[in-house]
Amino acid sequence: MTDTSAKVDEPAETGTSRHRRLSSAWQACFVVFTLLGVALAVNQFFNLGFFIDRTILDNLYQYALIALFVSFTFIMLPATKRASPDKVPLYDWVLFIATLLVAGFFMLKNQEILDKGWEFGAPDYVIYPSYVFWFIMLEATRRAGGTALFIVVALVSFYPLVADQMPGPISGLSSSLSDTAAYHIMSNESVLGIPMRALANLVIGFLIFGVALQKTGGGTFFISLAFALLGHARGGPAKVAIFASGLMGSMSGSVISNVLTTGAMTIPAMKRTGFRPSYAGGVEACASTGGVLMPPIMGATAFIMAVFLEIPYVTIAIAAIIPSALYFFALFVQIDAHAARNKMPGLPREELPRIGDTLREGWHFIAVFILLIVMLVYLKREVLAPFYATVLLIAINQATSPQRWDLAALKDFVLSTGRLLAEITAILAGVGLIVGALSVTGMAGTFVNDLVFLAGGNTIVLLFMGALTSFIMGIGMTVTAAYIFLAIVLAPALVQGGLDPLAAHLFIFYWGMVSYITPPVALGAYAAATIANANAIRTGFEAMRLGSIIYFVPFFFVLDTAFILKAPWYHVVLTVSFALTGIVLVASALQGYLVGVGDLTRRPFMQWPLRGAVLFSGLLLATPGGGLIPWNNLEKTIAACILLMVCLAPFAIQRWRKPSADTPSQAGM
Repeated sequence: MTDTSAKVDEPAETGTSRHRRLSSAWQACFVVFTLLGVALAVNQFFNLGFFIDRTILDNLYQYALIALFVSFTFIMLPATKRASPDKVPLYDWVLFIATLLVAGFFMLKNQEILDKGWEFGAPDYVIYPSYVFWFIMLEATRRAGGTALFIVVALVSFYPLVADQMPGPISGLSSSLSDTAAYHIMSNESVLGIPMRALANLVIGFLIFGVALQKTGGGTFFISLAFALLGHARGGPAKVAIFASGLMGSMSGSVISNVLTTGAMTIPAMKRTGFRPSYAGGVEACASTGGVLMPPIMGATAFIMAVFLEIPYVTIAIAAIIPSALYFFALFVQIDAHAARNKMPGLPREELPRIGDTLREGWHFIAVFILLIVMLVYLKREVLAPFYATVLLIAINQATSPQRWDLAALKDFVLSTGRLLAEITAILAGVGLIVGALSVTGMAGTFVNDLVFLAGGNTIVLLFMGALTSFIMGIGMTVTAAYIFLAIVLAPALVQGGLDPLAAHLFIFYWGMVSYITPPVALGAYAAATIANANAIRTGFEAMRLGSIIYFVPFFFVLDTAFILKAPWYHVVLTVSFALTGIVLVASALQGYLVGVGDLTRRPFMQWPLRGAVLFSGLLLATPGGGLIPWNNLEKTIAACILLMVCLAPFAIQRWRKPSADTPSQAGM
């Protein structure tokens, strides 16, 4: 899933310019490989027993997926930008065949690998294919994930050779080149480690479902529904972007594809009703980023988190409900405040789709969504749920929808699925090399102790260190790669500091996502800027301001697990109520307009102290008290109320006594 060299958590179809235009023969071959890979996954998940008297062990299954999908990264993705976009050169033929041969070799040897423990001492004739496999995985990672990810993976994968020569915090047990290669390729902790296991045993179905959703017109339905519901409200097109991108992102788990699909309709509509191009791009970038944080589908990283924590994926999805809702609520309030302050109307109702017509045309998307939720939450069938949902979606689409597929559309669906699976398999198997290097050297455990020592045993300091590290790692690596690395070296330190394990892992995940809307990278914002014809840097800073609550929400749920629903219901209600009130104040301060008070900028000399006070009051209310925070909730609330009364009383009194003629209407929120 890739869009640039720095990020790769996006569907392949969003980056088709990177892909070769394959000949009919290559397309036919790719279709066959994709169908074989999906058949293997279905056989594994549903225990169909395609292979009589043959148990498909996990390592055999994963080697087979690598053979089928990673091999095609060399056919699908050119080695350089200057390579031919149509012709497959000889060296890519060689890499394609070599991948099939070495993966096939380890498939044949899978039982001996397990029985004889070859990851700790393999014969020479197995070591040499391991070297080739190692090189292949690095090159596949470079093509699918970009140069930045390749450099990180390559350096860390060779780290065991010099681990004993490294300075204290990053020193570890060293290994020879042959032992390192054997461990990387044949152990269950490296190429076949947690990332690849998550893909092979959980993620594949959701990736297929995401492609099916897009190819059956799910994006168009969610956009139409959003326009029907919110298009007429003040700032309507921006609110449509929140709703549509949130829904689409929650189903597809992709930032850049959300921007490119929903943004193509919402950004022009926002500009038409008066939003600046950079602001419109920032709204879409924030909405698309939030979609990946919103259940039920949150991208590959969340599934890998479930494997790391050894808990059901639905537990993570449920825990993410309130944090993601707070994020979208903050975005909604900011947009409404901006629209009210600048008197931005919605779109005329006669130009908008009717709710009834929209639901009649796209009811099957809601039905599939309900099936997915029921199977995930109530039936606890998270592995099988996306397959049933995909089959139901395609069946209804073919039976009732005007967008039913013909053979060409079916072929396009299979090819898009294959592109997505090929890229994500190459990336996750490659990222596994990081896990293997840290595992074989034992560095992860010592690094945890060093982090706790550097933080002086202070959990708050450790949290800020973790936030900064997650953000920096999210810039240079994919979110998934950054999460995996930090889940090994940072999350245990946070847990050791007394934090809830799930909250600690979500904290890393959220801060890894921050880089999508934070300059200098801000890939989500830059993609939106392209559609909006806006300055990329300005759009990035608009996105950073609009999505600013994302910088605080992770601290909320690590300080109080009520935000991830790990508390009595009454405590959850009280804590979330304070947070919602605080978020209204924070969002209003950022946009310069507060409901009930009006425009906070109408006195230029006082606006910044006033907005700063409102912002600080909001943070006081939203941040959970007690525990690591020196003030309890009552003390914080009293301080926030006093500060607000002192600052806002003159504005409120003036407004009540003499309503300003230019004060925007409160209607529409």
